[in-house]
Amino acid sequence: MATIGFDSLYYAKITEDSNGNETYEAPIKLAKAITAELSVELAEATLFADDGAAEIVKEFKSGTISLGIDDIGITATQDLTGAKIDNNNVLISTSNDSCKSVAIGFRAKKSNGKYRYYWLYRVKFGIPGANLQTKGDSITFSTPTIEGTVTRRNKSDGLNNHPWKSEVNEDDSSVPSSVISSWFSAVYEPNFTESEQNS
Repeated sequence: MATIGFDSLYYAKITEDSNGNETYEAPIKLAKAITAELSVELAEATLFADDGAAEIVKEFKSGTISLGIDDIGITATQDLTGAKIDNNNVLISTSNDSCKSVAIGFRAKKSNGKYRYYWLYRVKFGIPGANLQTKGDSITFSTPTIEGTVTRRNKSDGLNNHPWKSEVNEDDSSVPSSVISSWFSAVYEPNFTESEQNS
């Protein structure tokens, strides 16, 4: 179903254990959402046999997300880009800043009025872009854009895979209501039953 809206943009900071497995902190509101553009790159391979394609494999390699937001704020910039806030509460960006990976959550309104919810499990953002111009005869809003690289997370799910995204539709009657109501309280963790793990 087509989407007609986009809001509730959150990020969750990531800490990693000695094996690189991610633990997510409580989600934090990032900014008011304007646009989101997600593109995915696949690793592809084709095995040819008997003069034809015998097997075709397509796997997630990485993705790019570009977010248009109203304002990023200095705390979120620090969390996402590694810039530092000095003693006077001034944001200082240096050539040595190390961008940190975060999880990104948001929802998109569908044409039936219900929402589709998302978490991207590991995104590393670059420095936010700015589009500034002088004030003329009419008012033109200038808002920042931030672009990040989406990768799979190190921590495996219950099926021994490494997820990069989770999504759910609010109007799916088979989804427990608690999944939707708690979506932005914590980064969603995949939940597989024992029978699914053995299949």
